[in-house]
Amino acid sequence: MHLGALFIASHVLTSGSVRETARRFQLSPSTVSTAIHNLEIELAIKLTERTSGELVTLLASDRVLEGLEPITAAIAEFGQLSGQDSVAAADVYEAWASRIPVKIVTMERFLEVADQGSINRAARRLRLGQPQLSLQLANLEKFSGHRLFERQAQGSVLTEEGRRAYQIFMAISQAWNELKSSADERYQRNARSLRIGSIIPTGSESWVARCLGSLVSEWNLRRNNNAISLVSMTADDLREALKSGRIDVAILDSVFGLESFRHRELLQTEMVVIAPPDSTETSVADLVAGHAICMPSPRTGLGHAAMAFSYGRAPNRRLRNQDITAADSLPVIVDLVANHGYVSFLGRVSALPIADRVRIVDLDVHLPMSYHVAFNHRKAAADASTVIIETAARITSEPVAQTARQAAGTRETAA
Repeated sequence: MHLGALFIASHVLTSGSVRETARRFQLSPSTVSTAIHNLEIELAIKLTERTSGELVTLLASDRVLEGLEPITAAIAEFGQLSGQDSVAAADVYEAWASRIPVKIVTMERFLEVADQGSINRAARRLRLGQPQLSLQLANLEKFSGHRLFERQAQGSVLTEEGRRAYQIFMAISQAWNELKSSADERYQRNARSLRIGSIIPTGSESWVARCLGSLVSEWNLRRNNNAISLVSMTADDLREALKSGRIDVAILDSVFGLESFRHRELLQTEMVVIAPPDSTETSVADLVAGHAICMPSPRTGLGHAAMAFSYGRAPNRRLRNQDITAADSLPVIVDLVANHGYVSFLGRVSALPIADRVRIVDLDVHLPMSYHVAFNHRKAAADASTVIIETAARITSEPVAQTARQAAGTRETAA
């Protein structure tokens, strides 16, 4: 990394704007974007993202910005050494600081020469050619505007300006190494972590939540080396996260978009209507016509199918667009149905665990649904997928077995 790039990145994280930083430092937006991108690569962490065309700084940027503060303070001291006063002429200083071409590795080589007291000894330790190291030091002296070493028969001795530069470069090197060491630890944790994403469960009683709970319990009992982290999001976001490598395993309600991933069917079910417990309508058409609708987002497989089905059942309904609400939160959907008179659509396997809170009404046509688990090339991801599939098979068979037991009890009572 160049010092100029770190100075630019620090301002982006402070201002939250690439364009404002570019205008202030009279740089192109692409140059500023490259600086923040290179910092993200060096630290192995995402610091910003684009949302609706605007740059948004993420939570991790606060810690990085704090780690950059000693570096930007040392850059100001370097500016004073080089004749660029950050107070007297702030705009001139910022233009200079954002264009410092000096790399951190060059400063660390300067420190090595100062510690060894000899360019030749430092070159051997660094496994560099002596002419190459001498040229780098000469360029550093040219940029600073000062001789930093006195070449003597017994070696190289720091000048007064060289001693000031030594303190400045040491502060930068230490601060940078602290940032990098945190990144290395984070990378090692991420490399060991197995990241699993799922569609948003209806609640703690849902089969998705129970699958993930069983997975974590069984995984930890086996004392696997890979720690598990869990996240819930929409199907669209899950596919993007799987594609970018942010997650290793995804539980989705649609096979769409999984062609490039390893995937297996998790379970099959059918779509049903969930209605308020005190509703009296007996047909789906009457329910759809008589109640406001809240359904999963059309970005999900379930939401897309439900939207098409509901539109087809009541094409002439008044206020069609005003009282159909799409939501990415299944707990909110269930609450709207159970407590506020809405109707919605779920897979039967998701509706059965909440049958005490809502009415479950069959569709007048069979509309099959399938859930899938997709995973990347890691062996741990394949192992986790196997556990999820086995758990889903066990969990979803329980309501069927319970229904059979209840039916048998009814027959015995009648007899």
